[in-house]
Amino acid sequence: MVRPFRIDISEEQLTDLRDRLARTRFAPALSGQDWTLGTPPGYLEELVEYWHTKFDWRAVEARLNELPQFLTEVDGQTVHFVHAKGVGPKPLPLLFSHGWPGSFYEVTKIIGPLTDPAAYGGDPADAFDVVAPSLPGFGFSPHPGTPGMNPTAMGALFAKLMTDALGYARFGAQGGDFGAQVTSRLARDHSDHVVGIHLNLMGATPVLDDTPLTAAEQDFLAAADHFFSAEGAYAQIQGTKPATLGAGLSDSPAGLAAWIVEKFRAWSDNGGDLESIFSKDELLTDITLYWLTNTITTSARLYYETMHTEGMLGRNVPGYVDTPTGFASFAKDNFVPPREWVARAYNLQRYTHFDKGGHFAALERPGDLVNEIREFFRPLR
Repeated sequence: MVRPFRIDISEEQLTDLRDRLARTRFAPALSGQDWTLGTPPGYLEELVEYWHTKFDWRAVEARLNELPQFLTEVDGQTVHFVHAKGVGPKPLPLLFSHGWPGSFYEVTKIIGPLTDPAAYGGDPADAFDVVAPSLPGFGFSPHPGTPGMNPTAMGALFAKLMTDALGYARFGAQGGDFGAQVTSRLARDHSDHVVGIHLNLMGATPVLDDTPLTAAEQDFLAAADHFFSAEGAYAQIQGTKPATLGAGLSDSPAGLAAWIVEKFRAWSDNGGDLESIFSKDELLTDITLYWLTNTITTSARLYYETMHTEGMLGRNVPGYVDTPTGFASFAKDNFVPPREWVARAYNLQRYTHFDKGGHFAALERPGDLVNEIREFFRPLR
């Protein structure tokens, strides 16, 4: 049964958060420390002070509760999701899957233009019914507490959410980061219901044949290897010992903030100025959702489940996704694959490269992402 949901955080939780923030013990700055060594204590002190004295969770809570939120049970798993109906002659259902360290909050800047395009200067024929779940173990979707909740399992869960719980026989899907992996498995395994998928990160690895790699593909693979070597320690610890990491991050809001905010800075197109892209309120909305739901450990567990089964980006289960696929490539994302590499793994129908934008497309470049989603799905309706 689908039932309405509203966020209602107790005052006791907020008091506890403020008390912990007030008692933060900051690490000493390392000589010459900037962001190359991780989140600098100086910036962290500034962010924690803002969190403690100025951030208004109740205002954020009220804004999030303007979204139509629901809970339902799918195969015994509680799923939290936003479900906003489209305003148009025949809205196409669209499943939006977020990633890590994101949350369902990522949909907030694109949900209006997608559901009611006419209100934003668009064509009502492009309207979508948007369904944006919290991944299991994230936010208000609890982790089942048992092994196996990897992208394939999430794809199956979301297929049943769309078909059995919500009654959509055919729908599209969009995702980046882990959402791209979930969306890729969804398209691979449930193509009888999925009319098309749109990605802003690759979530599948192709089976390589005798076709030589182009120079662009070779450069991409070298860049991807460099990323994992230089920036991949977070994935290794989350993929091997998430409980150890979680012990600290679940006890210290400052530690949690340092862990998450460093990724928003490293993975976005900000030119070295994080707050030119994300305000403190935006950053803290996402971080506070992790804190208040105590889900940093269960969200990190997704890395463990993935690495020990299908592999990151499906490396252990390479294959081809035959479902029509659109891809938006943002220049400052962690991985920027050329068109020909994406086409090795997907039935690629549309590929667009943007010179600006990074990993968090729905928050960084909502206008570009909305336009790409509309253009890609228009012939598939």
